[in-house]
Amino acid sequence: MSAILIFLAVIAGIVFWWLSQQRLMAKPWLEEGPTGGFPATAPSSLPAAKIGLGVFLAVVGSLFSLLISAYFMRLSIAQLTRTDTGLLPTPNLLWLNTGVLVLSSVALHWAQVAARRGEMDNVRAGLLLGGVSAFTFLAGQLMVWQQLSAAGYFLASNPANSFFYLITGVHGLHVAGGLVALGRTGAKAWRGIAAVRLRLSVELCAMYWHFLLLVWLILFSLLTGWAGDFVDVCRALLT
Repeated sequence: MSAILIFLAVIAGIVFWWLSQQRLMAKPWLEEGPTGGFPATAPSSLPAAKIGLGVFLAVVGSLFSLLISAYFMRLSIAQLTRTDTGLLPTPNLLWLNTGVLVLSSVALHWAQVAARRGEMDNVRAGLLLGGVSAFTFLAGQLMVWQQLSAAGYFLASNPANSFFYLITGVHGLHVAGGLVALGRTGAKAWRGIAAVRLRLSVELCAMYWHFLLLVWLILFSLLTGWAGDFVDVCRALLT
């Protein structure tokens, strides 16, 4: 529940800031001067595509917040009943997958910077490296599932296993969806479209990839038990 409240507070702060920029409390009938001189009549500097992606990421963030909150509640029940530790063993491959996803995000940031500079060769290289790294991440996640299944940690064995497969599966689906958009952007880059026209698409891909990396780092800390330790430390400090 605390995770949901924190996330909703952040979203509310962002919405309040955005609304304040729209001058909703202004009284235009009392203002004087040329029409084009008022900020409310000037075109927005933020592309509609970025606003749309931001709304989509807010929805996705709410979904993961609900999953995280449910996971914490399940951990609390497990601690009270002492029937389940709540944690699966962490395969070493998960660390490698995390590093690969970091590399993918860095590559997309490199492509974004190159697009701003008009360096199409670096844009193509960054998109290619980011796509290959993301695909490697997905393949690595499937291998982690296979390792856990071979060790006897099946999906329906207990709630801890179910949450692990559910959370990593939902995140993997979002990575796969991002690969579709990344593939379309890469196809445009290889068709020779100018960097100016490609810049927005690359920025959207980079924005989405940074979000996926942030979500995965939170999930990874949750699945390895670090998040629970952090919550315990915060509770101890508050009490």
